[in-house]
Amino acid sequence: MDFNVKKLASDAGVFFTRAVQFTEEKLGQAEKTELDAHLENLIARGDCTKNWTEKIFRQTEVLLQPNPSARIEEFFYEKLDRKIPTRTTNGELLGQYMQDAAKDFGPGTPYGSTLITVGEYQKKLGGAEREFLQASAVGFLTPLRNFLEGDWRTISKERRLLENRRLDLDVCKARLKKAKLAEAKAAAEQELRVAQTEFDRQAEVTRLLLEGISSTHVNHLRCLHEFVEAQAVYYAQCHKHMQELQKELSRFPNAFAVNPSTSGLSAGPSPLSGGSAPGRPPAPSSSLEPVPLKIEEVKPPATGTRKAKVLYDYDAADTSELSLLADELITVYTVPGMDPDWLIGERGNQKGKVPVTYLELLS
Repeated sequence: MDFNVKKLASDAGVFFTRAVQFTEEKLGQAEKTELDAHLENLIARGDCTKNWTEKIFRQTEVLLQPNPSARIEEFFYEKLDRKIPTRTTNGELLGQYMQDAAKDFGPGTPYGSTLITVGEYQKKLGGAEREFLQASAVGFLTPLRNFLEGDWRTISKERRLLENRRLDLDVCKARLKKAKLAEAKAAAEQELRVAQTEFDRQAEVTRLLLEGISSTHVNHLRCLHEFVEAQAVYYAQCHKHMQELQKELSRFPNAFAVNPSTSGLSAGPSPLSGGSAPGRPPAPSSSLEPVPLKIEEVKPPATGTRKAKVLYDYDAADTSELSLLADELITVYTVPGMDPDWLIGERGNQKGKVPVTYLELLS
């Protein structure tokens, strides 16, 4: 017990003398031993590496897992050395919702069968995302974390020890200057030699560790290539799945609209039909509340003319089309061989093609 008290008192004394030396240096009242230029450059490069590695690591975490709560949960699992539970990706969850909805709407209906197909490909996209997240975590995030939590902590510890050795060295230099008696000078010189030796040894250890930053850069460069490769594979898979989905959807009927007489709502284009199908007019920017609706195919009049109410604004794409304003009344008719998604519309002396899905045909 007596030994521990003496050691505690000794440590407290050393800490106090270092604090005094550090304070006097900051106030310009004491000299400071400067590190050699090479070591200073290594320290600056090490700090730069640590700071940017930390920022890249944090932002990559945000990119791969935008949910802060999920990131915190994964952090605790890692600290407890427990396996992180497998999460359902948003794409997989959306796909499952679509397929579940198809069961209620009827898998044999156009909407239900389309939901099943789109849901299947959403799950494929979610699976590709899962593979990308796993590959990026192992090949990129883990090496960056290992550097910050392993190598850099060791370097930081040795740098703090180097700073303590430097303060001890400068304290000994100050004592030697203040010594007056020969015996006191001899003791101060001996302490100075010991302090100088310990400082030089610690400076060499720190230098070797900091020079290892070069190999860290090489390792991180390799990991960066792996991260980019994982991204390329992921986006290529997504592109492939979307091309396949578009081919699948092109086989489905694409002229569905709401029957206004049964729903009390204006007819509009189906949200699944999209605006990229050949001969299909672009979807208007509108939203309808989801209520049970009877779906039927809108057919233009075979012969003769009819009045139609415009449901949405429509800007003509070329001179063959007629621009429309919501709520106006126009006269429409069809001509033999015309695309069933379009009618000929007349307003006064203006005439041109108009999309069927933008109209409510009146009796």
